[in-house]
Amino acid sequence: MPFLTREPDSTGSELRRGRSDSALGPVPVMFLNQSLIGRCANPDCRSSWLHLFRKRSAPVFEGGWTCSPECTETRMVKALHRELDDRTPAQQMHRHRIPLGLLMLEQGWISSGQLRDALQAQRASGSGRLGDHLIRQGSTDEGTVTRALGLQWSCPVLSAESHQPAALASMMPRLFVDAFGALPLRVAGGRLLYLGFEQCLDPVLAFSISRMTGLQVESGIVPSSLFVSARDRMLMQEFPPVQLAEAVSESAAAGLLARCVERLQPAASRLVRVHECVWLRMWCARQAEAIPRLTSVSDVICSLACF
Repeated sequence: MPFLTREPDSTGSELRRGRSDSALGPVPVMFLNQSLIGRCANPDCRSSWLHLFRKRSAPVFEGGWTCSPECTETRMVKALHRELDDRTPAQQMHRHRIPLGLLMLEQGWISSGQLRDALQAQRASGSGRLGDHLIRQGSTDEGTVTRALGLQWSCPVLSAESHQPAALASMMPRLFVDAFGALPLRVAGGRLLYLGFEQCLDPVLAFSISRMTGLQVESGIVPSSLFVSARDRMLMQEFPPVQLAEAVSESAAAGLLARCVERLQPAASRLVRVHECVWLRMWCARQAEAIPRLTSVSDVICSLACF
């Protein structure tokens, strides 16, 4: 029986009798559908045409459709190896910054006596941030400490006054707000996400969020009083569902994450590393909005015991 393919002939017809579609072989005309004849994104795929009869159009992982659970796991293994292969020990990522007290002294915002008194109070209490002790003893105010933190981290001072936590809760898992002290403040122009921190920036987290969302991330310091109230409001919101998991090895983590993708059959999904864990986000449907709908995303956060 002759087969038809999508290759045009000299008369302009989109179907031509008796030709094969490269390595995939001849395609029956009844299955000329892009969702069915798309190639598996696993370059090592050895599947036959029988997989097409399953009418499987999902899952899609990192922009590529996979034809079987085996191919999904193969792609997950490679993605996980990519994320874990370039990890850098925390001590190597540290950058020297001018101590806050010395910076404020250099700017003339406090005196040497005020700095000495704040350091003594900090040592005596055994806890507390230097800026808080300076404010408590009346040497400076919160605005000046916030400006100093901005200079220390070479970043802008951001405001949280118009923060809308319910609208931004889908940007990241609740765990990242709670554990890493990151606060999504607003999205500007559908391309720029402002991410607020209270005392110090987290460039690793910011980079991971940028990779996951496709947005440019601008990190900045938020005045402590505004940050605390905005964070508390944020933590009261509903966040996307999240599964927390731990794996003993990379292969075990790849299998676990691949099973999550296969179970949900997402229209899109992506994997990024965040410090000592990996974050898998799955979108149930494709969407054009910069801020995903709360009901359309699901997260998995997996840590490895071998980190």
